[in-house]
Amino acid sequence: MTDSDLAERLAGIAVLADPIRRDLYLYVSGQPAPVSRDQAADGLAIARHTAKFHLDKLAEEGLLDTSFKRLSDRRGPGAGRPTKLYARSSRHLSVTLPERRYDIAGQLLAGAIDSAATDGTRVTDAVTAAADRWGRAIGDQARTAAGSRPSSERLVDCTCEALARYGYAPARAGGLIVLRNCPFDTLAREHTQLVCGMNLVIMAAVADRVEKGRLAARMAPATDRCCVVFDAS
Repeated sequence: MTDSDLAERLAGIAVLADPIRRDLYLYVSGQPAPVSRDQAADGLAIARHTAKFHLDKLAEEGLLDTSFKRLSDRRGPGAGRPTKLYARSSRHLSVTLPERRYDIAGQLLAGAIDSAATDGTRVTDAVTAAADRWGRAIGDQARTAAGSRPSSERLVDCTCEALARYGYAPARAGGLIVLRNCPFDTLAREHTQLVCGMNLVIMAAVADRVEKGRLAARMAPATDRCCVVFDAS
């Protein structure tokens, strides 16, 4: 998670600290269709201008989607302007420190199970294949960010930035890159061999995709961090 990512998530959650704003968000979320300012004001028994102010703040933070629609059947001149409507957005809010990304683990494992059922392969082999694909995708992101003809040092920096976006919190330590956080922490504690093996495959694929021979992923289990480290030559 980058500083800007954290700031954005905290801003989205902080906006709900206001009790009126929180009640408006819950009210809008509970309606079967988008609601107007008047409907929201009536629903919470608050002034219309108060509802307008807080609804627009929620929309600014991406928690509500807005649209415009004429609520009467009248058309043409005199029909009036369309009414601004509010509906819950698809944005999800969560802040966990250290960052956890169980959504990614779930996607990898669910995809692997689907592949195993379809292709008749072993689930463990399907997990390995899914982890390898995702690791290569991260490596591709790093290479794209590094630009054309990057230096090896630039590639390593962009690799760290890419891994940080997914919660691994990489840090340079001499000739090592240590992943200070495991995004799949609880799963790794309960299913160590599976999840740590998956992480090793991911990081090996990242290293291979970024620059062969520049990074080497290996197991180095320790408390309160990812079980994998990179040797950076």
